[in-house]
Amino acid sequence: MSERSKHLWGIDLGGTKIEGVVLESSIHPKVLSRHRLATESQKGYEHVIAQVGKVIQKLGDDLQYLPDQIGIGTPGILDSVSQLMKNCNSTCLNGQPFKEDLEKELNRRFVLANDANCFALAETNLGAVKENFKEAKVVLGVIMGTGVGGGVILKGRLHEGIHGIGGEWGHNFLHESGGQCYCGKVGCVETVLSGPALEKFYFSLTNSSKTLSEIYKAHLAGEDKDASMTIDRLTHYFGQAMSVVVNILDPDVIVIGGGVGNIDAIYSEGVESLKKFVFNDYLKTAVIKPKLGDSAGVFGAAFLNV
Repeated sequence: MSERSKHLWGIDLGGTKIEGVVLESSIHPKVLSRHRLATESQKGYEHVIAQVGKVIQKLGDDLQYLPDQIGIGTPGILDSVSQLMKNCNSTCLNGQPFKEDLEKELNRRFVLANDANCFALAETNLGAVKENFKEAKVVLGVIMGTGVGGGVILKGRLHEGIHGIGGEWGHNFLHESGGQCYCGKVGCVETVLSGPALEKFYFSLTNSSKTLSEIYKAHLAGEDKDASMTIDRLTHYFGQAMSVVVNILDPDVIVIGGGVGNIDAIYSEGVESLKKFVFNDYLKTAVIKPKLGDSAGVFGAAFLNV
């Protein structure tokens, strides 16, 4: 096997930037090249494809070749039946045959997965799970930020499921108080536990706007009972929502990314809540912080080729 054939090429397509990386191999994931460009999705669908092509060409210029196959993390899901994109916050992608058009325009194969799946792959193969729980067979990677999503890794490999929605716990029902969700249902996990949902809850109590970080600081200072109510809401419903996933999947490790995952109370009070709701009299599943930060998406995209 040639050295080139071991290289892993990945693209992270985000709402504001497109980043590309080439790793030496899955065993030795040294970064050989890395580039990023603005997504500029306001310029339209064809422009986004062209920007992806530019990033790939920059990587190719560094390495003096272009690969047959590239992994790409997307801000939504490729529907397994229609082969059209859905649930993308870069809305110009929705309803488009993105994989087909990429392959036609850029003349190579692409493996697609959503950003939460890429996060889960990266933290399992390179990040916090690899560092601390090497023997883990079932990993749930969770994104808690502007939205709530997740990805499932079984024995080191991504499990997307027949609909491509494996790990999408953010659209399980949690509580009516979350209100209407963009997906059409009411009371989804995302309407209760996302950053904007928690900030909206605080505003409903106070008629005052604060970021989640500010709310947490006020809670820790003990100076704002409404901030404490908001954080209590987060930790209580985190345990209730996550217990459903643990009862079904029974993972070894849950690794949490996204801005809400920076709230330390999740790993203490939130885990205590999970222990209360899970269908067992003790909890062995580890709930941990990620390691890779902003690099998780593009590294996970590269590992789609493994």
